[in-house]
Amino acid sequence: MATRTFALNTEPHIATVGSVDLGFQPEVMGDDFMDGYMALRDAQRGAGVDVENLEDADPSVLRGVTNALRSFLADLMVEDSAKLFLSADVVQAREVVGTYATWAEAEAAAADLDGASARWTLRLPDRVIVELMEWVVELYSGGSRPTTSSSGSSRPPSRAGRRGTGVSPSRVSTPTSGR
Repeated sequence: MATRTFALNTEPHIATVGSVDLGFQPEVMGDDFMDGYMALRDAQRGAGVDVENLEDADPSVLRGVTNALRSFLADLMVEDSAKLFLSADVVQAREVVGTYATWAEAEAAAADLDGASARWTLRLPDRVIVELMEWVVELYSGGSRPTTSSSGSSRPPSRAGRRGTGVSPSRVSTPTSGR
């Protein structure tokens, strides 16, 4: 009879972004991860966002995709980090006049104030948010992106330079002895 012991992570994974440490759950069940990942993909597709051509995208649509990405990441975080990551400030005359638990709450509050707008409490460049997403996909899915339908696959990167016109070594005739 064989016995094998499997270790479970018990300490949160930490992503240090500038001076802020964001804690991510030590373990995430596969179905929870996949449900969140598929909701994120559906938000991207539903918004009609072409990630290969963001210049032509409507800013409000992009904000919706960013909100979905933040929600996906926050679902994988420990509670304190998720609260910070999802909170939004209301800014009026360059001064924070309120902090809210969600973007929607901050937007609603900003609408009631002249010249006010919502902004994320933890402001991060989009590239950092995308890098966080790639990191958690690696953490929780064993290093590869979860499988989706083939229509959801990204295009392979183009190779630099021109394609070669040489003959493949497998098609080159080779001399044989005895002929």
